Amino acid sequence: MFKGTLVAIFTAPASGEPMIDLPRIDATVACGLAGDRYATNIARHDRGYTKIRHVTLIEEETVAALKRDHEIDVMPILLRRNLLTRGVPLVHLIGRRFRIGDVVLEGTELAEPCQYLADLIGQPVLEPLLHRGGIRAEIVEGGELHAGDEITPLER
Repeated sequence: MFKGTLVAIFTAPASGEPMIDLPRIDATVACGLAGDRYATNIARHDRGYTKIRHVTLIEEETVAALKRDHEIDVMPILLRRNLLTRGVPLVHLIGRRFRIGDVVLEGTELAEPCQYLADLIGQPVLEPLLHRGGIRAEIVEGGELHAGDEITPLER
């Protein structure tokens, strides 16, 4: 069992728009984070979407490993994930429910990096982030998320 922390919250109003760092945000069931490109259906690519993309999460430890192991120094907000976590083994949350503050999420799949992300960052992040690019999650019980909220897994 672990107890982690929600370090930061990031959203973007549309695809390709810069991410915004927020201290708090509303998380809505079957939708996403208030004002985020995925919640508003503004995020569209030619290939379309068939996956649940309510929220994406990435570990602060992954950002540190990029710098330490690959000499890629990138600010977490540039990785285009919604929630930055600390002390949470995200891959273990795929297929499991977990709580961040009052919000309950369920991990759905890995959020693998793509060429679009590498092009936006201007760094060779595809290989270093393979299987470490975070996860996608579905919002099961909505509420308000705050930077600093505790993250805990729920019993199966």
